[in-house]
Amino acid sequence: MTTPVCPFVKAARPDDTCPAKKAIAAGSETAATRKDSGETATVSPKCPFGYDSSNFKLGPLSCMICHALLFDSTKCIPCSHLFCQVCISRFKDCPLCGADIEKLEADTNLQSMVDRFIEGHARIQRPHVDANGEGEQVLNEDKKVIYEDVSLDRGAFLVQQAMRAFRAQNFKSAKSRLTMCAEDIRGQLGKSDNSSELCSQLGAVLGMLGDCCRAMGDSTDAINYFEESVEFLTKLPTDDLEITHTLSVSFNKIGDLKYYDGDLQAARTYYLRSLGVRREVIKNHPGVASQILDVAVSLAKVADVDRTLGKEDEAVDGFQEAIKLLESLSLKSEEASLEPRRLSVLAFLKTQLEEKQSGATASLVST
Repeated sequence: MTTPVCPFVKAARPDDTCPAKKAIAAGSETAATRKDSGETATVSPKCPFGYDSSNFKLGPLSCMICHALLFDSTKCIPCSHLFCQVCISRFKDCPLCGADIEKLEADTNLQSMVDRFIEGHARIQRPHVDANGEGEQVLNEDKKVIYEDVSLDRGAFLVQQAMRAFRAQNFKSAKSRLTMCAEDIRGQLGKSDNSSELCSQLGAVLGMLGDCCRAMGDSTDAINYFEESVEFLTKLPTDDLEITHTLSVSFNKIGDLKYYDGDLQAARTYYLRSLGVRREVIKNHPGVASQILDVAVSLAKVADVDRTLGKEDEAVDGFQEAIKLLESLSLKSEEASLEPRRLSVLAFLKTQLEEKQSGATASLVST
């Protein structure tokens, strides 16, 4: 199995500083950059719902368990504290006040407000507030005031909320936010000159949608999303290590799902495609330790399938090649964090060869 990584391009691990959000944000046009005519001024308003884009706090619209936007908003009775339905269903006592939960009730009014927040918040423009606190749009012959977005870009915002929900195992929430993000990007494709950037973003989002479906036990939809992710990622330049890594991981994830479904030949095909991408990378970037580790993992996957299919000699060759790669890998000081992974994969590979040798010895003794 591969180590789970952030499926978003430009990121290695899912965290709130994921550069994928920066990539999505960089591809959008904010109100502050749009100029119709004349001089343009910008005003930075505050969100009436308490959203603060600098630290991602969401005020009353967030779940205190998963720290993401509420999804299927649910009220605890009798204390009336609100959480996502999936999050609070794991508790017998309210995690905020400790009161016994007698029952749970859906809060459709609050959820409607959250949905409206998502739909319009990142595009909203607010009137200028003067010294007297009264709203007034400032317009004159030579100056137009355009109010900048009150949150970070919608796509990056949705990705961030999805990642928080995913980490909290609220997969339905994560899938909902990512689906919105994917729809937004699809709408931009064909309308923008920066199609490569959009393909990169869409491939990343589709990859995490695949992760959501896999976590929910829906292997069919997971495979469909991963395959669509591959379709977009293969359109991109192969000299970007982040993109090629994400592409190879998607191939492996499809292979894993096929493997678990018992379709070993299909699994082997996808593992080989991942291996091919990774071999090409180390051919062009021979000194990148993380990429060499990836090749070793792919060799182990192919060899494991070969052994299951009865191709023992091919399996042994694959295990031995991977061992040779890892034993000859010399990590630099800045790559020290890769050592535990190198040792873990190496131990697995050696165990596979030892099992083969033990089996051969037992066979000779019995005869």
